[in-house]
Amino acid sequence: MTENFFDIVAARFPTDAGTPFIELDSGKRYSYRDLMETSGRYARLLTELGVDKGDRVAVQVEKSAEAVFLYLACLRAGAAYLPLNTAYTRAEVGYFLGDAEPAVFVCTPGNLAGLADTAKGAGVGALLTLGGDGDGSLPERAAGLDPAFDTVACAADDLAAILYTSGTTGRSKGAMMSHRNLSSNAATLHRIWGFRPDDVLLHALPIFHTHGLFVATNCVLMNGSGMLFLSKFDADAVFRLLPRATVMMGVPTFYTRLLADPRLTSEAAAHMRLFISGSAPLLADTHREFEARTGHAILERYGMTETGMLTSNPLDGDRIPGTVGFPLPEVSVRVADEKTGEPVPDGDVGVLEVKGPNVFSGYWRMPEKTAQEIRPGGWFITGDVGRIDGRGYVHIIGRAKDLVISGGFNVYPKEVETVIDAIPGVVESAVIGVPHPDFGEAVMAVVLRRPDGMGGGVDETAVIAACKEQLANFKVPKAVAFVDELPRNAMGKVQKNLLRETCKDRFAG
Repeated sequence: MTENFFDIVAARFPTDAGTPFIELDSGKRYSYRDLMETSGRYARLLTELGVDKGDRVAVQVEKSAEAVFLYLACLRAGAAYLPLNTAYTRAEVGYFLGDAEPAVFVCTPGNLAGLADTAKGAGVGALLTLGGDGDGSLPERAAGLDPAFDTVACAADDLAAILYTSGTTGRSKGAMMSHRNLSSNAATLHRIWGFRPDDVLLHALPIFHTHGLFVATNCVLMNGSGMLFLSKFDADAVFRLLPRATVMMGVPTFYTRLLADPRLTSEAAAHMRLFISGSAPLLADTHREFEARTGHAILERYGMTETGMLTSNPLDGDRIPGTVGFPLPEVSVRVADEKTGEPVPDGDVGVLEVKGPNVFSGYWRMPEKTAQEIRPGGWFITGDVGRIDGRGYVHIIGRAKDLVISGGFNVYPKEVETVIDAIPGVVESAVIGVPHPDFGEAVMAVVLRRPDGMGGGVDETAVIAACKEQLANFKVPKAVAFVDELPRNAMGKVQKNLLRETCKDRFAG
């Protein structure tokens, strides 16, 4: 029996093939019949271009229904889908193509001229285009092909996708995801988040990332239901569509933008069943304010490129602000000493490690790096620092690489950020370590104040004073900078590496 992820979700598709699958913000609709036929034509074209089982198909295109069908076509053809961030430059794309050696590369029509030589230099077999409006050589060449396509049989451990990590330190790594990784995570999330036959997902996320593709889209496929598919987050569009949706998945930035809009009321969210947040930490204040305004407690969960989702706050039960909930069913999470890998005492802080059917099989062509990150017992070292409290809730303290060692003392940025974020007039803070002649590293806070005049009283003296009241002196920032905006990646995570680079000379001679 094949364990191809496409076959698993296809068995759950509605019996009425005319059931809506995707509705664009333009109003254009695609049914499950369109899904089957278009993905079948695309899969047939891929095989005619020489794509064999296990070959890679690299894709850097705008969000569209056709891009989703291409993802499914790759699964059906037994190929490994390799989505690339649309913000990547030609040089970055060249690295990914050279590393993954895809049989086919699909880009936007507008980028064809600039990437043709790059693809040729990387030895890509075929170059196709796909535009945001569904135009391009891919749909044109597939248009006349037979939509009937027998999905290639795959084992659970066969490669289904490669997702490159952001590469904030060192060379980007390709996380290899198997059909089991995708199916186990989708089935678990579908179950624990209580998906119903009449659920409609409001989808405003990018689809080159785990969140928008393997969490949001795969849950809809597993449910055999529909989604309202926005090309990007737009508050006007969200408020227009909320009365027709029941579930929304977003990054914290989505929710802060909605909170800044007076249209966010309990009436506006009355039709919604569930709001889910991930990809970056959700501030506890955001959680509390959203619940006060709408009556909905945002469900925060935690995951990674290499593992899919690991934990989730409960659907029924306390969704505690500042935590990411419990380990998922069949997923084990432990807190370990970073150096020895030995579990730390209950409640202590350490590096989070995970084991389960969701954990990737390794890094593409990097066996040494894989061996460094996956312990012999199968535990993957997440690189996130955290603890598990007495009730079993997982708390994320920060990234291990963000740990500040000042004067020989360990400072976890999240602890300091929590104090600063609670200061009236502060929107958010990011705590980093910068070089210091005496301490090795000094704790520094970068603060975003409220723009409405409410943050005028917040200055460096006030921030340091608040920290001194609640924290040991070695944790108190030795400098505070104020910014109009914190740098973020496409999924809303604050890019502390950029802040460290910007502020590295703060204490220089």
